[in-house]
Amino acid sequence: GQSDTTCHAFVGETVVLPCTTTPPGELIFSKSMLYWQIDKKIVHFFQEGKDSLEAQDKHFHGRTSLFWDQMKHGNLSLKISNVQLLDDAEYTCIYKQSADHQTKKFYIKLTVSVQTHFLSSHQLHADFLFFNFSGQSQISSRSPTEAPCLAMLPLSFHLLVTLGVWHL
Repeated sequence: GQSDTTCHAFVGETVVLPCTTTPPGELIFSKSMLYWQIDKKIVHFFQEGKDSLEAQDKHFHGRTSLFWDQMKHGNLSLKISNVQLLDDAEYTCIYKQSADHQTKKFYIKLTVSVQTHFLSSHQLHADFLFFNFSGQSQISSRSPTEAPCLAMLPLSFHLLVTLGVWHL
C-alpha cells in the first residue's frame, strides 16, 4: 500500500514510528484497541488500557513500547529499540474504537541499514598505534595521546640522525 510516512534507522538504534490521530476529546481506552502489525504479524497490541503482548511476534519481544502518557491525546506512535535488519518493513497502525466501531489505519514504512563508519580511519589509526607501541591494551596509565608520541620520538630522532649523516 501507499505509506503515510517513511522512516529510516540504522541497526542498533531506537526508532519511533509516528502515528497520531486527532481525537475530538481524550481517547477512551477502556474499550479501544491499538494494533501495530506487519501484514498479519503482531508487532505490538494494546487493549483495554494496557499492553497485551501474548500474541506479539517473538522477533519484537522486549523491544517495543508506546507513549502511554501521550496516547489519550492521540499519539499512537511505536518506539522500537535495538533496530534489526529484519525490522525493515511496512507497518500498519490500526486503531479501533469499539464504541462507534471506527477503525483508523495508517501505514508507516521503515527502512533499516547498517552503519559502516563506526570509527573514522583517524581514530582507528590512533588506537592501533597506541595498542601496538604501548605493548598492552588500552588499559594503561598513559593517556592515549601520550603513548604514540613517546613511541614516535626514537623513530624521528633516528631519521634526523640518518639524514644529518647523509648530508655531511
